[in-house]
Amino acid sequence: MNETPPEKTVILVIDDEAQIRRLLRVALEMSAYEVVEAATGAEGIALAVECQPDLVLLDLGLPDMEGEAVLKRLREWSQAPIMVVSVRRREAEKISALDHGANDYITKPFGTGELLARLRALRRNMRPQAKPEIFRSGDLTVDLPARIVKRQGQLVKLTATEYALLRLFVQNAGKALTHGHLLREIWGVDDLEKTGVLRVYIGYLRDKLEADPTKPRLFLTEPGVGYRLAVND
Repeated sequence: MNETPPEKTVILVIDDEAQIRRLLRVALEMSAYEVVEAATGAEGIALAVECQPDLVLLDLGLPDMEGEAVLKRLREWSQAPIMVVSVRRREAEKISALDHGANDYITKPFGTGELLARLRALRRNMRPQAKPEIFRSGDLTVDLPARIVKRQGQLVKLTATEYALLRLFVQNAGKALTHGHLLREIWGVDDLEKTGVLRVYIGYLRDKLEADPTKPRLFLTEPGVGYRLAVND
């Protein structure tokens, strides 16, 4: 006997093929899921922020951006299970998607029975989805889903690297992050001789986000260890 999903289990389908979306909608709604559709990556990201889906079905071949880029964006703030649904069959592509945060991968064409079984398996391992909160510390406000950073209520523009570094600090707020960890996560290197680059970018964040960069209250230096984002009232 099939397991019936609880009421209002929302699945976001991100796929540019209208025929596939119709097929998925029929199969999913017959199994008591609620379905939200997006035909592009940008639309999918926006709907994910708006509706907070319980599960995501994601195609890799989208017209405006690679599905893997959508996957990375969603994983910046969401832990909802993501199943890739793609015509791409190469092992390397499957491994890359799973390494970037996908929970499962099924190739087109697929049987709806197998798809539903895989979704039930994902649901069994689901953790309750807490709505992402806006991080605040002192004058700093960071909205990860919307990628909005403000200081004293004013929008602050960051480069891609500055934002990636800030996001990592926000995700680990209050914790000391070592030089090595920061270098690996942001630059993909584990060479402590490159801590000078890290120091420069910490300086950029302090210049843009601290009230007084010479007396930081947010991005604190942990001598001999690394840096920590303070959580201040």
